[in-house]
Amino acid sequence: MAHIGIVGGGIIGCATALHLLDRGHQVTVIERDAGGLPASVGNAGLLGIPGINPIAHPGMLLAAPKWLLDPLGPLTVRWRDLPSLMPWLTRLLLASRPAQVERSRQALTFLMQTAAADHGAMAKMAGITGHIRKTGALKIFDTETARDRAFASAVENARLLGGFAVEKLDATEARRRVPALQGNFAGAVFNEGYQTFEYPLTFLRRLQASIRERAAFIDAAVSSIAWSDQGISVRTEAQNTHLFDKVVVAAGVWSKPLVERVGLHVLLETERGYNTTFVNPRVSLEMPVFFEEHGFVATPFENMLRVGGAVELAKPDASANYARAAAMRKKMRRYVPDLPEEGGTEWMGRRPSTPDSVPVIGLHPGDPRIAFAFGHGHLGLTFSATTGRHVADLFAGQASPELDAFSIRRFQ
Repeated sequence: MAHIGIVGGGIIGCATALHLLDRGHQVTVIERDAGGLPASVGNAGLLGIPGINPIAHPGMLLAAPKWLLDPLGPLTVRWRDLPSLMPWLTRLLLASRPAQVERSRQALTFLMQTAAADHGAMAKMAGITGHIRKTGALKIFDTETARDRAFASAVENARLLGGFAVEKLDATEARRRVPALQGNFAGAVFNEGYQTFEYPLTFLRRLQASIRERAAFIDAAVSSIAWSDQGISVRTEAQNTHLFDKVVVAAGVWSKPLVERVGLHVLLETERGYNTTFVNPRVSLEMPVFFEEHGFVATPFENMLRVGGAVELAKPDASANYARAAAMRKKMRRYVPDLPEEGGTEWMGRRPSTPDSVPVIGLHPGDPRIAFAFGHGHLGLTFSATTGRHVADLFAGQASPELDAFSIRRFQ
């Protein structure tokens, strides 16, 4: 068995570590902020099985100008970062062509078809139970036209993914199921395919604790990766060098400079998301509620409510703009008037995103001792267990042919 180093201790790195440990490998995880709050802990806490539609779509060219003119809308760009973002944005527009959208959907469907089962298997590896609830989710819309279009898309996705209930609801029925929705809206879609995790920070810490019992966990930022006949060396910013038989790069948005250190290129940028988490809120939701036309979701956890989403394209180290979190709360009060105006904790995280919404999962084209697992965008939690399984298969020489769509070769 090999000694495998994993650069990144977020949800993808942890899932990969568990699969490699389960196959008998020696594992060392190196995480730049082991006690911190990476993108893995700020998500909506959903197993988003229905979410196989890429961000890019044919109507993007018409919709993007309207979004970008609203600094607090569902999509914005830090204009001072625009020059460095242009290659990614250009590829995003190319990814909105119908043929590419269909290729991306097929790739995401391939991962999604086993996501629920893979999470069940990973939970057994970690000794975790009771961490996922079958809640479904409600998506509300301001117009019946938007609701009907979303319903048709959801029905098609359910068909591709093996079938789960999708219902088109009027506003009265939506309020019956979620009484807190007292504001005006035209209708809703209930989708049984969504499941809700326990509080994301709790889930990540449980995975990390299971790994620490069987593997080394180093708190350090990695500055470079290099290969030699002796193995793959990982150097930290503290100038310490660790030698491994194999290495997995699963460092989220911080994977980009490491990829460049091993002679490759990748279009990976920070899709920054914001949220507000309320503890013991006075408003309760019976299930997650997507405010679909505004780009955010509210998820109820035990004694907590999280309101978050939206997309802000900016450099990873750009300062946070928490007005975006406030804008989501303000918009939510149109529909849920009892949402508190004060008392929530704001957060900003960095989703690592590719322009085609397809993550990078594969081996280095020139050295099969290095694997990549990053770029999952909004679906990191959902795809984590599946990604970990595929990385373990890659190192075992058992890769599925469908993984070619996820290769880093498409960016070279």
